[in-house]
Amino acid sequence: MSTLLLRLAAPIQSWGIDSRFETRRTEREPTKSGVIGMLASALGIPRDGNLDRLNSLRFGVRVDKPGELLCDFHTALPENMDRSKSYITNRYYLSDAIFLAGLESEDKDFMRELEEALKSPVFPLFLGRRSCPPTQPLVLGIRNLSLEDALRQEPWLVTNCREHGSKCLRIIIDCGYGEKGAVRRRDLPASFSPYKRRYGYRTAKEEFIYKQELAEHDAMVEL
Repeated sequence: MSTLLLRLAAPIQSWGIDSRFETRRTEREPTKSGVIGMLASALGIPRDGNLDRLNSLRFGVRVDKPGELLCDFHTALPENMDRSKSYITNRYYLSDAIFLAGLESEDKDFMRELEEALKSPVFPLFLGRRSCPPTQPLVLGIRNLSLEDALRQEPWLVTNCREHGSKCLRIIIDCGYGEKGAVRRRDLPASFSPYKRRYGYRTAKEEFIYKQELAEHDAMVEL
């Protein structure tokens, strides 16, 4: 079993599920559909391409720094640029958040393919929206661990351990339908086609881990 770990961090990021019309919301943590979309971009899969192989990956995310909810608004114009018919759109983002995301598979070759694609992507990568490019490092590497163990053993990604009063980190992870605490989430992409976007359901559960169980992140390791 192999798990590819990603560091999802940026000045702003946004992970919508049910956004419509003038209000564009964000979830409080990365969605599977958003991360699958990023992987598809890295591999060069077109918007109407087949996503079955990516959807089969088991997905989990650890909230290392929840960030702050930010609301931005835009004045939008119709196609004819008639200013008398302008309207306001509200768009929500997470500011200065840091997440540890993991993707698990028994296919180690596929994991290596994804790792290389993320380092040299075919299309630009972004965290939920095009205005949210990720900061580096994005790819933390492949761990020969299960998804649960990888998310629980990876060092905390926040350099200042005095930040945040909570002693626990949240983990949201794919699980079976019958497992305790399983909740349905409608963020499994069937198609990213702009003409007919379609999403299915997955089940995930929430767990917690004490920060004391994690090694402190060493900011100098990348140097």
